[in-house]
This record gives sequence, C-alpha cells and structure tokens, in this order.
Amino acid sequence: MKLTKHPVDKPWGRTDIPPEFGTMSGRRVGEIWYSADTEVPLPILVKWLFTSERLSIQVHPDDAQARARGMPSGKEECWYVVDAEPGAVIGIGTKRPLSREELYAASLSGEIERLMDWKKVSDGDYFYIPAGTIHAIGAGISLVEVQQYADITYRLYDYGRDRELHRDDGVAVSSATPYADPRSGHAATGTQLVGGPHFELWYVRDMDDVPPLPPLGNIWIIPLSGEVQTDGELAAKGDCIITSGQAKITFSSDAKALVAF
Repeated sequence: MKLTKHPVDKPWGRTDIPPEFGTMSGRRVGEIWYSADTEVPLPILVKWLFTSERLSIQVHPDDAQARARGMPSGKEECWYVVDAEPGAVIGIGTKRPLSREELYAASLSGEIERLMDWKKVSDGDYFYIPAGTIHAIGAGISLVEVQQYADITYRLYDYGRDRELHRDDGVAVSSATPYADPRSGHAATGTQLVGGPHFELWYVRDMDDVPPLPPLGNIWIIPLSGEVQTDGELAAKGDCIITSGQAKITFSSDAKALVAF
C-alpha cells in the first residue's frame, strides 16, 4: 500500500521541490509526511525534508518524559542525507557539556549557535538522534527522516523567527553533551543504519541485503532511485510503501531504498 503524501509549508522550506513529489505550485515546502488511512497511527513516521535555511535548534523528549507531559510517546529519529550542497552542515550535540543553567542562558542569548557542534555533511551520511540530543538541520539539504510516530518538538532557539519557543521544557529534557552515537556514518548499500530500540533501518539495493524479515507487522520501503514493486504496486522516488514481511518485493536493477520495520 502506498502511503499518502502530506506537504507541509515551513519558513525554512524550499520552492524547488523535485517533480517526483508532485506539483507544489510555488509553496515553500519543508517537509513531506507519509501516512495511511488508519484509525490508529502507524508506529513509524517517514518524512522527506528540504531546507533553504537552518531549522530551529531543538530537542525531543524520551518516552517517559513525553508521557509525563501527557503525550503518548517521545521521539527518536534517524536522518539519511540524500543531497547536500557544498558546505552544508547539521548541528548535533554541543561542543562541550553544558549545565542546564548554561544551556538556558545560551538559548536566551543566541550563544547556542556557537556552542552547537556543526558537522559538514554529504550525500549518504546518516545520523541517529536519540531523545535529549540537541540538534538542527542546516540549509541546502534534502534528507529522509525515519522516526517514532510523535509530533513533539521543543524549540530552544530559532534565529529570531516569530515562532513559539519552549526553553523550559527543552532544557528539562536535554542532554547538552557532545554527540557520540555509534548509529552514524556514511552508508554503503547493505548497511544497517539503525538496530533499535524503536525500529530497524537499512539502506539496500535489494531485499537480499536485509536479514529475514519478521512475518508479522509492517515493512516501510522508501525508494531513493529506481523502482520497487510489491503487492501489485510500483513505487519510485517520492513514494513510501508499506507491505508485510511475507510479501514478494522486487527491486529494479538501478533501485536503492531505505527499508524500515
């Protein structure tokens, strides 16, 4: 089943969204979400992000912190960089550990921009963002985000844009330390990007790159090139398709995709 695309306008979005995603009529689209027509939301949310400016410096809570605030779950996510302009950067973690008092003051003054660890990125880089990690995506980047299904973001700093900030909650759930998660690097096909705790994610050229899939539950396939066929449907870049581990899944010879379950 192909999931439904939902373009979302953002102040940091772009007007040159690739045609594979449909006609955007000049909208400044920053995200495209994929959802199914189900009463209960799927446990994994897939998005494409397109940036022309830096996103806010932000943080997400873990499951326990989110539930304490009346939300069903926290948010952990993985980014796979599909395209990055020369010099494009992503901010993950801080250059040195910060106390809560230092983090709050830096978010208030704007010094947090200087204290973020801005990493240069290129096509094929990937990063897992655990809950509590302070992060921001820079300009000139297209990426796929695979995450827990949760829309819970605390903005610490937004470069003077007229949007709500959440410094108290953000500081309370932040771990303001240098980023050192092993679920990051540069992916070759056949690479497992994420092995839990909330989902698995692989970058593949065919299903032989993935270990035996669970017979129950959904499999998400996000084509990056070529075509993927399953359940009588054909998916290409711009699509996201879900199927089962028992389905026959066929990749074209030029296909590459992210597979999540």
